[in-house]
Amino acid sequence: MNILLTNDDGIRGAGLWALANALKIRGHEATIAAPFNQQSGMSHALGLMREIEYKRFDNPDFEAWTFDGTPTDCVKIYLEGMSNKKFDALISGINDGANLATDVLYSGTVGAAIEGFLHAIPSLAVSLNKNSAITFDTSAEATINYLEKILAVKHEPFLHNLNFPKRFRADKPEFISTRLGQRDYINAFTSHTDDTGRAYFKIGGTIVDLDAGEGTDIYATEHGFVSITPLHCDTADYEAIVELRKIFRG
Repeated sequence: MNILLTNDDGIRGAGLWALANALKIRGHEATIAAPFNQQSGMSHALGLMREIEYKRFDNPDFEAWTFDGTPTDCVKIYLEGMSNKKFDALISGINDGANLATDVLYSGTVGAAIEGFLHAIPSLAVSLNKNSAITFDTSAEATINYLEKILAVKHEPFLHNLNFPKRFRADKPEFISTRLGQRDYINAFTSHTDDTGRAYFKIGGTIVDLDAGEGTDIYATEHGFVSITPLHCDTADYEAIVELRKIFRG
C-alpha cells in the first residue's frame, strides 16, 4: 500500500513516526506531510491569506515534508500542489490524546483525515488516550492491521475515527463500531494577567461527559475497546430540509 501520513502534533510527533516505521516493516510505502509544530484544535482550518513555508524533513527512509500551516494545509498542499502520487489511504495521527465525542469538531487530527476523504482517499484519524499503558508502536501495528482488513472488503472512500483506550480489555486490541458521545468542559476559560498587565485567557478545563452511554466512543474506550466511529462530511439536516419545504409550499 501507498499511504500518506499526517498529524496535528507536528513533524516530530512520536505517533507519526511509529506509523511510518510500522508501515515500512510491513512492506508498505509511507509519505509524510505534517506541520512544523503542534496544531491541536485547528479542526479543518486553512491558512488563507498567508504564506505557508514548507521544507523537506531530513529522513533517509521516507519522503517527508513539513509545513508552517494547519494539518489540512499539509494534506491539501501536498496532494494538490506537490505530488501526483495515488494513495491507497491516508492516516492522520497517531494523536497523543483522545479525540472522542464532540471533540472531533475541534480536532486537527480529524480535520486532516477529512481532507483526505474529500480527495476520495480512504482516511483514518487515529488517537491514543493520554497516559495510556498502550504504546504508540502497538497502536500503529493495530491500526495497520485494521486498515488492511477494511480495505480488503471496502472499495470506496471512507472516513473512520479510531481511538485507543488507556489499556486493552483483553491482551489484544478489540475493535468496536461506535457512535459519537457528547463531551464538554467546565472552567474551560481561565483569565490571567501577566507582569506587564497584559490580560489573556487560557483554554483547558475539566472534562464533563454528557453522553457516555453504551454504544458511544467514550463508553467503548472506557471499557478497553478500540473505538471506531465512521464519520461523513455531509452536515445537512435532511429532516429540517423536508420540514422547510412544507413550510414554504404553504
